[in-house]
Amino acid sequence: MTVPAPHRQFGKIQLRVLASVTAAFACLTSIVHAQDSLPLPEPPVTPEAPSQENFDSDFFPAASPWRNPQLVQTLEGHEAPIDALVFSADGKMLLSGGSTNDGNIKLWWLQTGREIDSFRGHRTSVISLALSPDGRTLASGGDDAGINLWHFPEGKYTRTFLGHSSNILSLAMTPDSRTLVSGGLDGIRLWDLRAQRPLYTLTRFDNQTYALAVHPDGDILVSGLRDGKIKRWNLGTGSLIQTIPVHNSAVSVLAFTPDGNMMVSGSYDRTIKVWDLSRNRLELRYNLTGHAGRIRAIAINPDGTTLASASRDGVRLWNLKTGELIAFLRDHQDWVHSVAFSRDGRFLASGGFDRTIRIWQTAAEEFEPSLEGRRR
Repeated sequence: MTVPAPHRQFGKIQLRVLASVTAAFACLTSIVHAQDSLPLPEPPVTPEAPSQENFDSDFFPAASPWRNPQLVQTLEGHEAPIDALVFSADGKMLLSGGSTNDGNIKLWWLQTGREIDSFRGHRTSVISLALSPDGRTLASGGDDAGINLWHFPEGKYTRTFLGHSSNILSLAMTPDSRTLVSGGLDGIRLWDLRAQRPLYTLTRFDNQTYALAVHPDGDILVSGLRDGKIKRWNLGTGSLIQTIPVHNSAVSVLAFTPDGNMMVSGSYDRTIKVWDLSRNRLELRYNLTGHAGRIRAIAINPDGTTLASASRDGVRLWNLKTGELIAFLRDHQDWVHSVAFSRDGRFLASGGFDRTIRIWQTAAEEFEPSLEGRRR
Protein backbone atom coordinates (compact mmCIF):
# COMPACT_ATOMS: atom_id res chain seq x y z
CA MET A 1 0.00 0.00 0.00
CA THR A 2 1.10 3.57 -0.57
CA VAL A 3 1.74 5.69 2.46
CA PRO A 4 1.90 9.45 1.94
CA ALA A 5 5.30 10.85 2.87
CA PRO A 6 5.34 12.85 6.08
CA HIS A 7 6.86 16.30 6.27
CA ARG A 8 10.53 15.80 5.53
CA GLN A 9 11.95 18.28 8.02
CA PHE A 10 11.08 19.31 11.54
CA GLY A 11 11.57 22.88 10.42
CA LYS A 12 12.15 25.81 12.64
CA ILE A 13 13.54 24.39 15.87
CA GLN A 14 17.20 24.10 16.72
CA LEU A 15 17.52 20.36 16.56
CA ARG A 16 21.00 20.29 18.04
CA VAL A 17 19.16 19.86 21.33
CA LEU A 18 17.70 16.64 20.02
CA ALA A 19 21.07 14.96 19.69
CA SER A 20 20.64 14.01 23.30
CA VAL A 21 17.25 12.43 22.81
CA THR A 22 17.32 8.85 24.01
CA ALA A 23 15.35 5.68 24.20
CA ALA A 24 11.93 4.90 25.36
CA PHE A 25 9.48 2.61 23.86
CA ALA A 26 5.85 2.53 23.60
CA CYS A 27 4.10 -0.52 24.79
CA LEU A 28 0.68 -2.05 23.95
CA THR A 29 -0.71 -5.71 23.61
CA SER A 30 -1.48 -8.82 21.45
CA ILE A 31 -2.63 -12.35 20.66
CA VAL A 32 -0.85 -15.67 20.16
CA HIS A 33 -1.46 -19.37 19.70
CA ALA A 34 -0.75 -21.14 22.97
CA GLN A 35 2.18 -23.49 23.40
CA ASP A 36 3.47 -25.41 26.40
CA SER A 37 3.56 -23.02 29.33
CA LEU A 38 4.67 -22.90 32.90
CA PRO A 39 2.07 -22.85 35.68
CA LEU A 40 1.72 -19.50 37.38
CA PRO A 41 1.83 -19.03 41.15
CA GLU A 42 -1.19 -17.69 42.92
CA PRO A 43 -1.10 -13.89 42.93
CA PRO A 44 -0.29 -12.45 46.35
CA VAL A 45 -2.68 -10.13 48.08
CA THR A 46 -1.83 -6.50 47.38
CA PRO A 47 -3.23 -3.35 48.97
CA GLU A 48 -6.34 -2.00 47.30
CA ALA A 49 -5.99 1.59 46.17
CA PRO A 50 -8.15 3.98 48.20
CA SER A 51 -10.79 5.90 46.31
CA GLN A 52 -10.25 9.58 45.58
CA GLU A 53 -13.18 10.40 47.84
CA ASN A 54 -11.59 8.60 50.78
CA PHE A 55 -8.01 9.49 49.97
CA ASP A 56 -5.78 9.07 53.03
CA SER A 57 -2.21 10.30 52.60
CA ASP A 58 -1.14 8.24 55.61
CA PHE A 59 -1.84 5.11 53.56
CA PHE A 60 1.09 5.81 51.29
CA PRO A 61 4.69 5.03 52.24
CA ALA A 62 6.69 8.20 52.88
CA ALA A 63 9.97 6.95 51.41
CA SER A 64 9.08 7.48 47.74
CA PRO A 65 9.85 10.88 46.18
CA TRP A 66 6.67 10.35 44.12
CA ARG A 67 4.45 10.24 47.22
CA ASN A 68 3.09 13.75 46.58
CA PRO A 69 3.83 14.63 42.94
CA GLN A 70 3.22 18.22 41.86
CA LEU A 71 1.46 19.20 38.65
CA VAL A 72 3.70 21.82 37.00
CA GLN A 73 2.48 22.07 33.40
CA THR A 74 -0.61 21.41 31.31
CA LEU A 75 0.16 21.31 27.58
CA GLU A 76 -2.53 21.81 24.93
CA GLY A 77 -2.33 21.66 21.15
CA HIS A 78 -3.32 18.21 19.92
CA GLU A 79 -6.73 17.82 18.29
CA ALA A 80 -7.17 14.24 19.48
CA PRO A 81 -6.14 11.96 22.36
CA ILE A 82 -2.40 11.64 23.01
CA ASP A 83 -1.37 8.02 22.49
CA ALA A 84 2.43 8.29 22.71
CA LEU A 85 4.93 10.28 24.80
CA VAL A 86 8.75 10.32 24.90
CA PHE A 87 11.13 12.61 26.83
CA SER A 88 14.51 13.80 25.57
CA ALA A 89 17.51 12.49 27.48
CA ASP A 90 18.15 15.79 29.22
CA GLY A 91 14.50 16.10 30.22
CA LYS A 92 14.13 19.48 28.53
CA MET A 93 11.91 18.37 25.66
CA LEU A 94 8.93 16.10 25.19
CA LEU A 95 7.61 14.47 22.02
CA SER A 96 3.94 13.54 21.75
CA GLY A 97 1.83 11.72 19.17
CA GLY A 98 -1.82 12.47 18.46
CA SER A 99 -4.31 9.75 17.62
CA THR A 100 -7.56 9.73 15.63
CA ASN A 101 -7.66 12.39 12.89
CA ASP A 102 -4.64 14.17 14.33
CA GLY A 103 -1.58 12.26 13.14
CA ASN A 104 0.86 14.92 14.31
CA ILE A 105 4.05 14.58 16.31
CA LYS A 106 4.65 17.63 18.49
CA LEU A 107 7.75 18.84 20.29
CA TRP A 108 7.41 20.76 23.55
CA TRP A 109 9.85 22.80 25.61
CA LEU A 110 9.26 21.63 29.16
CA GLN A 111 10.36 24.75 31.02
CA THR A 112 7.85 27.02 29.26
CA GLY A 113 5.21 24.51 28.18
CA ARG A 114 5.59 25.92 24.69
CA GLU A 115 4.97 23.89 21.53
CA ILE A 116 8.16 24.44 19.55
CA ASP A 117 7.33 22.37 16.48
CA SER A 118 4.71 20.11 14.94
CA PHE A 119 4.89 17.86 11.89
CA ARG A 120 2.69 15.29 10.23
CA GLY A 121 3.71 11.85 11.39
CA HIS A 122 0.98 9.66 9.93
CA ARG A 123 -2.18 9.86 7.90
CA THR A 124 -4.58 9.96 10.84
CA SER A 125 -3.09 8.50 14.04
CA VAL A 126 0.29 8.22 15.76
CA ILE A 127 -0.07 5.12 17.90
CA SER A 128 3.50 4.59 19.09
CA LEU A 129 6.86 6.36 19.28
CA ALA A 130 10.33 4.93 19.98
CA LEU A 131 13.66 6.72 20.35
CA SER A 132 16.92 4.88 19.83
CA PRO A 133 19.35 4.72 22.76
CA ASP A 134 22.03 6.51 20.71
CA GLY A 135 19.68 9.43 20.14
CA ARG A 136 19.90 9.28 16.34
CA THR A 137 16.60 7.77 15.30
CA LEU A 138 12.96 8.44 16.08
CA ALA A 139 10.50 5.83 14.85
CA SER A 140 6.76 6.41 14.68
CA GLY A 141 4.02 3.88 14.02
CA GLY A 142 0.45 4.61 13.04
CA ASP A 143 -2.81 3.31 11.67
CA ASP A 144 -1.57 3.60 8.07
CA ALA A 145 0.54 0.41 8.46
CA GLY A 146 3.75 2.39 7.92
CA ILE A 147 6.72 3.03 10.21
CA ASN A 148 8.35 6.41 9.63
CA LEU A 149 11.97 7.10 10.56
CA TRP A 150 13.43 10.48 11.44
CA HIS A 151 17.14 11.26 11.77
CA PHE A 152 18.60 13.29 14.62
CA PRO A 153 20.11 15.81 15.17
CA GLU A 154 19.06 17.10 11.75
CA GLY A 155 15.42 16.17 12.32
CA LYS A 156 15.17 14.88 8.79
CA TYR A 157 12.68 12.31 7.54
CA THR A 158 14.69 9.37 6.18
CA ARG A 159 12.27 6.68 5.06
CA THR A 160 9.13 4.63 5.64
CA PHE A 161 9.25 0.92 6.43
CA LEU A 162 6.43 -0.94 4.70
CA GLY A 163 5.51 -4.56 5.31
CA HIS A 164 2.73 -4.57 7.86
CA SER A 165 -0.82 -4.74 6.59
CA SER A 166 -2.55 -3.22 9.63
CA ASN A 167 -2.05 -0.75 12.47
CA ILE A 168 1.38 -0.55 14.11
CA LEU A 169 0.46 -1.04 17.75
CA SER A 170 3.89 -1.19 19.37
CA LEU A 171 7.53 -0.33 18.67
CA ALA A 172 10.70 -1.26 20.55
CA MET A 173 14.42 -0.85 19.90
CA THR A 174 17.38 -2.97 20.94
CA PRO A 175 19.91 -1.38 23.34
CA ASP A 176 22.57 -1.16 20.60
CA SER A 177 20.21 1.00 18.48
CA ARG A 178 20.64 -1.34 15.51
CA THR A 179 17.29 -3.10 15.41
CA LEU A 180 13.70 -1.90 15.48
CA VAL A 181 10.92 -4.32 16.40
CA SER A 182 7.35 -3.58 15.32
CA GLY A 183 4.15 -5.31 16.33
CA GLY A 184 0.60 -5.24 15.07
CA LEU A 185 -2.44 -7.33 14.31
CA ASP A 186 -0.49 -9.08 11.54
CA GLY A 187 2.43 -10.14 13.73
CA ILE A 188 5.98 -9.00 14.51
CA ARG A 189 8.69 -7.72 12.17
CA LEU A 190 12.33 -6.77 12.70
CA TRP A 191 14.13 -3.98 10.85
CA ASP A 192 17.80 -3.06 10.41
CA LEU A 193 18.11 0.62 11.37
CA ARG A 194 21.63 1.07 10.00
CA ALA A 195 20.97 -0.43 6.58
CA GLN A 196 17.34 0.76 6.78
CA ARG A 197 15.93 -2.49 5.48
CA PRO A 198 13.74 -5.35 6.75
CA LEU A 199 15.48 -8.17 8.61
CA TYR A 200 12.84 -10.84 9.04
CA THR A 201 9.26 -11.54 10.05
CA LEU A 202 9.09 -13.15 13.47
CA THR A 203 5.39 -14.07 13.43
CA ARG A 204 2.41 -13.50 11.20
CA PHE A 205 -1.38 -13.30 11.54
CA ASP A 206 -1.65 -15.98 14.21
CA ASN A 207 0.22 -13.65 16.58
CA GLN A 208 -1.77 -10.43 16.89
CA THR A 209 0.64 -8.30 18.88
CA TYR A 210 -0.39 -5.36 21.04
CA ALA A 211 2.71 -5.02 23.23
CA LEU A 212 6.48 -5.38 22.86
CA ALA A 213 9.48 -4.94 25.12
CA VAL A 214 13.17 -5.75 24.64
CA HIS A 215 15.19 -6.91 27.64
CA PRO A 216 18.02 -4.49 28.61
CA ASP A 217 20.56 -7.17 27.64
CA GLY A 218 19.16 -7.04 24.10
CA ASP A 219 18.81 -10.78 23.69
CA ILE A 220 15.17 -11.38 24.67
CA LEU A 221 11.95 -9.95 23.23
CA VAL A 222 8.59 -10.32 24.93
CA SER A 223 5.29 -9.86 23.13
CA GLY A 224 1.84 -9.45 24.64
CA LEU A 225 -1.12 -11.20 23.06
CA ARG A 226 -4.83 -10.67 22.68
CA ASP A 227 -5.71 -13.88 24.51
CA GLY A 228 -3.79 -12.89 27.66
CA LYS A 229 -0.55 -14.71 26.90
CA ILE A 230 3.03 -13.49 26.79
CA LYS A 231 5.62 -14.95 24.43
CA ARG A 232 9.36 -14.85 25.00
CA TRP A 233 11.62 -14.84 21.93
CA ASN A 234 15.34 -15.21 21.34
CA LEU A 235 16.20 -12.20 19.19
CA GLY A 236 19.46 -13.73 18.02
CA THR A 237 17.83 -16.81 16.53
CA GLY A 238 14.22 -15.70 16.15
CA SER A 239 13.11 -18.80 18.04
CA LEU A 240 10.22 -18.97 20.50
CA ILE A 241 11.39 -19.71 24.04
CA GLN A 242 8.15 -19.84 25.97
CA THR A 243 4.42 -19.10 25.85
CA ILE A 244 2.84 -18.22 29.18
CA PRO A 245 -0.81 -17.44 30.06
CA VAL A 246 -0.67 -14.45 32.40
CA HIS A 247 -3.89 -12.42 32.10
CA ASN A 248 -7.60 -13.04 31.57
CA SER A 249 -7.76 -10.64 28.63
CA ALA A 250 -5.44 -8.94 26.15
CA VAL A 251 -1.96 -7.99 27.34
CA SER A 252 -1.90 -4.31 26.47
CA VAL A 253 1.47 -3.14 27.83
CA LEU A 254 4.88 -4.57 28.74
CA ALA A 255 8.05 -3.07 30.25
CA PHE A 256 11.32 -4.21 31.85
CA THR A 257 13.02 -2.49 34.76
CA PRO A 258 16.37 -0.94 33.72
CA ASP A 259 18.35 -3.66 35.52
CA GLY A 260 16.37 -6.38 33.74
CA ASN A 261 15.42 -8.14 36.97
CA MET A 262 11.70 -7.42 36.74
CA MET A 263 9.06 -7.24 34.03
CA VAL A 264 5.65 -5.58 34.26
CA SER A 265 2.57 -6.53 32.25
CA GLY A 266 -0.76 -4.73 32.06
CA SER A 267 -4.01 -5.95 30.59
CA TYR A 268 -7.52 -5.21 29.46
CA ASP A 269 -8.53 -7.26 32.52
CA ARG A 270 -7.67 -4.13 34.60
CA THR A 271 -4.76 -5.76 36.41
CA ILE A 272 -1.02 -5.16 36.42
CA LYS A 273 1.39 -7.98 37.21
CA VAL A 274 4.98 -7.54 38.36
CA TRP A 275 7.26 -10.45 37.48
CA ASP A 276 10.58 -11.48 39.05
CA LEU A 277 13.16 -12.56 36.44
CA SER A 278 16.12 -13.04 38.77
CA ARG A 279 16.04 -16.83 38.36
CA ASN A 280 15.78 -16.65 34.57
CA ARG A 281 12.08 -17.41 34.55
CA LEU A 282 8.85 -15.53 35.15
CA GLU A 283 7.74 -15.63 38.78
CA LEU A 284 4.81 -13.51 39.87
CA ARG A 285 5.80 -11.03 42.57
CA TYR A 286 2.76 -8.72 42.77
CA ASN A 287 -0.73 -8.52 41.32
CA LEU A 288 -1.70 -4.83 41.33
CA THR A 289 -5.40 -3.99 41.22
CA GLY A 290 -7.54 -0.90 41.56
CA HIS A 291 -7.85 0.66 38.10
CA ALA A 292 -11.43 1.05 36.87
CA GLY A 293 -10.71 0.20 33.24
CA ARG A 294 -8.24 -1.31 30.80
CA ILE A 295 -4.57 -0.62 31.42
CA ARG A 296 -3.65 1.69 28.55
CA ALA A 297 -0.01 2.52 29.35
CA ILE A 298 2.79 1.94 31.84
CA ALA A 299 6.20 3.50 32.48
CA ILE A 300 9.02 2.65 34.88
CA ASN A 301 11.27 5.36 36.28
CA PRO A 302 15.02 5.13 35.60
CA ASP A 303 16.00 3.74 39.00
CA GLY A 304 13.44 0.96 38.65
CA THR A 305 11.59 1.72 41.88
CA THR A 306 8.41 3.41 40.64
CA LEU A 307 5.77 2.28 38.16
CA ALA A 308 3.21 4.59 36.55
CA SER A 309 0.05 3.07 35.10
CA ALA A 310 -2.71 4.75 33.09
CA SER A 311 -6.37 3.88 32.66
CA ARG A 312 -9.87 5.34 32.58
CA ASP A 313 -9.66 6.63 36.14
CA GLY A 314 -6.28 8.37 35.88
CA VAL A 315 -2.65 7.60 36.70
CA ARG A 316 -1.54 5.42 39.59
CA LEU A 317 2.00 5.32 40.94
CA TRP A 318 3.28 2.12 42.55
CA ASN A 319 6.32 1.16 44.59
CA LEU A 320 7.87 -1.70 42.62
CA LYS A 321 9.82 -2.95 45.63
CA THR A 322 6.74 -3.39 47.83
CA GLY A 323 3.79 -3.43 45.43
CA GLU A 324 2.19 -0.54 47.33
CA LEU A 325 0.22 2.28 45.77
CA ILE A 326 2.01 5.57 46.50
CA ALA A 327 -0.07 8.14 44.58
CA PHE A 328 -3.25 8.49 42.52
CA LEU A 329 -3.42 11.31 39.94
CA ARG A 330 -6.87 12.26 38.62
CA ASP A 331 -6.34 15.64 36.98
CA HIS A 332 -7.23 14.46 33.47
CA GLN A 333 -10.89 14.82 32.54
CA ASP A 334 -11.06 11.50 30.71
CA TRP A 335 -9.11 8.32 29.96
CA VAL A 336 -5.32 8.54 30.22
CA HIS A 337 -3.69 6.92 27.18
CA SER A 338 0.05 7.44 27.69
CA VAL A 339 2.68 7.97 30.39
CA ALA A 340 6.45 8.54 30.31
CA PHE A 341 9.19 9.30 32.84
CA SER A 342 12.05 11.65 32.06
CA ARG A 343 15.44 9.99 31.93
CA ASP A 344 16.61 11.64 35.13
CA GLY A 345 13.47 10.47 36.94
CA ARG A 346 12.40 13.99 37.94
CA PHE A 347 9.35 14.33 35.71
CA LEU A 348 6.36 12.27 34.63
CA ALA A 349 4.21 13.11 31.61
CA SER A 350 0.68 11.82 31.06
CA GLY A 351 -1.43 12.20 27.93
CA GLY A 352 -5.17 11.78 27.80
CA PHE A 353 -8.36 11.50 25.84
CA ASP A 354 -9.01 15.08 26.97
CA ARG A 355 -6.29 16.15 24.47
CA THR A 356 -3.99 17.48 27.16
CA ILE A 357 -0.56 16.52 28.47
CA ARG A 358 0.13 16.91 32.18
CA ILE A 359 3.66 17.26 33.50
CA TRP A 360 4.35 16.13 37.06
CA GLN A 361 7.46 16.44 39.19
CA THR A 362 8.66 14.76 42.36
CA ALA A 363 7.79 16.53 45.58
CA ALA A 364 11.49 17.00 46.33
CA GLU A 365 12.15 19.02 43.17
CA GLU A 366 12.00 22.76 42.61
CA PHE A 367 10.41 23.76 39.31
CA GLU A 368 9.69 27.31 38.23
CA PRO A 369 7.90 27.44 34.89
CA SER A 370 7.98 30.70 32.99
CA LEU A 371 4.97 33.00 32.89
CA GLU A 372 4.26 31.68 29.43
CA GLY A 373 4.27 28.16 30.79
CA ARG A 374 1.80 29.08 33.54
CA ARG A 375 -0.61 30.56 31.04
CA ARG A 376 -0.88 27.41 28.95
